[in-house]
Amino acid sequence: MASFNKVFLIGNLTKDPELRYTPQGTAVSNLRLAVNRKFKDKNQELKEDTCFVTAVVWDKQAETCNQYLHKGSPVFIEGRLQSRSWEDASGQKRSTIEVRVERVQFLGQGPSSKGTPPAAATDEGTAENAWMSDEEEKLPDGESHF
Repeated sequence: MASFNKVFLIGNLTKDPELRYTPQGTAVSNLRLAVNRKFKDKNQELKEDTCFVTAVVWDKQAETCNQYLHKGSPVFIEGRLQSRSWEDASGQKRSTIEVRVERVQFLGQGPSSKGTPPAAATDEGTAENAWMSDEEEKLPDGESHF
């Protein structure tokens, strides 16, 4: 049976990134994202719906997001859905579904700025290869195989 797990979201951060490090020293950051949808209801009245999503960014990309993003920053996120479960302090089982981020594209600086962001942050931490998949290679002159 075929399966496919890919998510593309454009939205604004609802708060500053939360950077932390695992015991092994790996950077991880949660991005809380608000994604808006405008539509007309059955009476043709314009409505707006907001979906709040947690996106988890790892490694150098997490540090880059923490450095340049802030509450209100518009971002484009590419990733996959990932579920996780845990037991809370009271012993109850909890679970959530989040976006495991593969790429973040900074769309603008939003209301205030922490600095001048690169065009994109990826797991490799560079903007120039932000939209290249693992299978694609850079040509010697810097062009990509598209």
